[in-house]
Amino acid sequence: MHELSIAESLVAIIKEEMDKHDVTRLMKVKVKYGQISAIVPEALETAFQALTQGTRMEGAKLETEEIPLRARCRSCGKEFSPQGDDLYIMTCPFCQTEFGHEIVSGKELYIEEIEAE
Repeated sequence: MHELSIAESLVAIIKEEMDKHDVTRLMKVKVKYGQISAIVPEALETAFQALTQGTRMEGAKLETEEIPLRARCRSCGKEFSPQGDDLYIMTCPFCQTEFGHEIVSGKELYIEEIEAE
């Protein structure tokens, strides 16, 4: 469960930002993650809640948003969103090339917003 280590990093970053801006209570944090980053939102939320118990972040709402996978074809250069269940075999819908595409989006993991008082 790598969500625990991700939640630990999120808590550390949020604490640093709260200290920098002299705020005492976290209300909400919004995290964006890529479709192929292997994040399970429920597991991340559980880990976040466990790590923030008894802190000034306790009770804060963790919002997550998935960023869809987008690829650029290595042959024709067009961007596309892979379809189907197997996102590792990505056939370009324009020229039918199957492998070697550049991932344009879908691997990200970042804090988009922190709401605190």
